[in-house]
Amino acid sequence: MAQYIGAIDQGTTSTRFIVFDRSGQTVAVSQKEHEQIYPKPGWVEHNAEEIWQNTRVVIAEAMAKAKLRPRDLAAIGITNQRETTVVWNRKTGKPIANALVWQDTRVADYVRELAESGGQDRFRAKTGLPLTTYFSGLKIRWILEHTEGARSAAEAGDLFFGNIDTFLVWHLTGGNQGGAHITDVTNASRTQLMDLNTLSWDQEILETFGIPQPMLPTIRSSSEMYATAKEHTVEDVAIAGILGDQQAALVGQTCFEAGEAKNTYGTGCFLLMNTGTRKIDSKSGLLTTVAYKVGDQPAHYALEGSIAITGALVQWVRDNLGLIEKSSDIESLARTVNDNGGLYFVPAFSGLYAPYWKDNARGVIAGLTRYANKGHFARAVLEATAFQTRDVLEAMEKDSGIKLDVLRVDGGMVADDLLMQFQADILDRPVIRPVTKDATTALGAAYAAGLAVGYFKDLTDLRTNWSVDHTWKPSQMNGKRELMYKLWKRAVSKSFDWID
Repeated sequence: MAQYIGAIDQGTTSTRFIVFDRSGQTVAVSQKEHEQIYPKPGWVEHNAEEIWQNTRVVIAEAMAKAKLRPRDLAAIGITNQRETTVVWNRKTGKPIANALVWQDTRVADYVRELAESGGQDRFRAKTGLPLTTYFSGLKIRWILEHTEGARSAAEAGDLFFGNIDTFLVWHLTGGNQGGAHITDVTNASRTQLMDLNTLSWDQEILETFGIPQPMLPTIRSSSEMYATAKEHTVEDVAIAGILGDQQAALVGQTCFEAGEAKNTYGTGCFLLMNTGTRKIDSKSGLLTTVAYKVGDQPAHYALEGSIAITGALVQWVRDNLGLIEKSSDIESLARTVNDNGGLYFVPAFSGLYAPYWKDNARGVIAGLTRYANKGHFARAVLEATAFQTRDVLEAMEKDSGIKLDVLRVDGGMVADDLLMQFQADILDRPVIRPVTKDATTALGAAYAAGLAVGYFKDLTDLRTNWSVDHTWKPSQMNGKRELMYKLWKRAVSKSFDWID
């Protein structure tokens, strides 16, 4: 029997291939960044062809590092940045335009047009999602309407759509020589084109958005044998698991019971609560989405609070302002002061996501005085992530009727002790970091693939791999907690309606 399981982790800024052993420990990893393309304010693009080539490179590098052959892998799972939209020619395999990234806001006019004739929640009952620039469906429409010849080619059946998972699976399994054109229920649930009840594409929404159904991939479960790889470094290895990155982190954190939740701190922040086989319609600005579906078992659903800008704010401070040389320096700079100096930073660079859903909001720095210095600025940057998380957590508890006793966390930012302690303080509850903290999404994809091929026995088998690395307990803030949060909410209100 093969000793290892592989996972492609295709994120917003980079692509990784990680090989895990049966205990969930990393055996080998390779990572490669790709270009972030900003043609206009609010526009964010990726070169999907670059991402595919990077994927090939990192697979080959990780396999070579560990001296592995294809037969050493039981299967490969895939996790990906969700909502990022690729349209490509099914004959040539080439994208007809750059991928439109989940942060991209260019479809705002479509959102307004559709909301005027039916309200922002006109598709929420079916899809669990409000009308906003976030999701894939309207991005497909934009590409079809703004790329020469795209509409006619789509109607002739020559174009395929996919989020990044679909694009990679198609190439990995043969491309224009019979590659599998599929997605899983979690990624499909982020298009705003799938009915959460039937787990199938909704014809009425497709017609409203002007999207030909033959473009769309077949919807499959998150854990099943899809096809085998044709890429030579992993030839004949089963592709057997697909999960959108945040759902993958939920699985990687083994949140399999209703009421269990995790928060992933990456480019953005994403708090997901498993609600079991019960679909909860949010009344508090959250998203209802598919958590995962294992084989023929019923789908599990989740409530999600999506925050657009968290780690990306630290990158902005590094790259645009030059206040730090590397992202990890933000903590040491923030530690040069004892508090935020009255500063509050609302990073509404692409509008605000949950629980506000304000596409026309823009970034605000509030509370500036001559006393403020770059240390206060750094602390306000970190605190913005924790405040946004509290916004979402309170909405989630209101919708679900479940009070979270603890918050499980993962992602790159959880290495920042100052941020994690402030997170515990502002939430007034413990924050728990697992041993596998920066590869949780990849681990979730590996788990999905391993379950499909019998590498892992069942969900109980996966739970035994989860263990605590560190717990932050809230400190007494003597009334300061609620005052700070009140000022944060005031700052958020100042960001609203900045764009007409």
